[in-house]
Amino acid sequence: MAENQYAFPTETLSLPSKGLLYPKDSPLSSGTIDVKYMTAKEEDILTSTNLVEKGVVIDKLLESVIADPKVKLDDMLIGDKNALMVGTRVLGYGKDYTFELKDPDTGNTIEHTYDLTKLENSKYDEKSLSKGVNEFEWTTPLSKNVLKFRLTTHRDEKKVNDTLNALKKVSNITGISKELTTRLKQQIIAVDDNTDSKAINDFVDNQFLSQDSRAFREHIKEISPDIDFEIEIFSEIGEPHKVSLPVGVRFFWPEARV
Repeated sequence: MAENQYAFPTETLSLPSKGLLYPKDSPLSSGTIDVKYMTAKEEDILTSTNLVEKGVVIDKLLESVIADPKVKLDDMLIGDKNALMVGTRVLGYGKDYTFELKDPDTGNTIEHTYDLTKLENSKYDEKSLSKGVNEFEWTTPLSKNVLKFRLTTHRDEKKVNDTLNALKKVSNITGISKELTTRLKQQIIAVDDNTDSKAINDFVDNQFLSQDSRAFREHIKEISPDIDFEIEIFSEIGEPHKVSLPVGVRFFWPEARV
């Protein structure tokens, strides 16, 4: 348990971004975050049916355990938020996480326990990051459009989810999800130096070639600091498989009934 200036016990967690993309005056630029130990107060949050139904229970939990009031969850890059989530789970309920999944070979539902402290940061191109600036430039390989974009923060993610919820009725009628284009429109801040939102939306909907779009998403993945949630498990017949670690309310409290 770290010594600190707070009136409650905390631990200091390292961020995958190392703080490189935050403004100099942001406490997140240190590359670390102070986190409170979970208490019964946080368990109240986890068991709040209202928060679970709204899909914000994890966000409310993370806001509650951030020790420094100057640190806002909205400002955090998604990869750093993921690190905060994992660290909070380990501090609150220990490193062992037991979950159920479908066996890749037999199709049976199996139980697996994973040591969360073995999760590592994903590899990314640190040289492509400019200190204190969350803004990048990239040229599409086919159409040669110059895109300016930013890596997604929690604030951006909330805007995407709000837009998708607003579009849900349309999606239900057409059967077409707008998630991919909505995320692209949130991330791209200029196309060929044109920052007009209508022009960006038109580009994504009508001009962004599928090969360019896929290459763009791969590029973002290559430069994004994050936690690598891909883990290895062994099936019932002993074969190794790579699977994505499931994360949800039960990630924090497996006994929670939601």
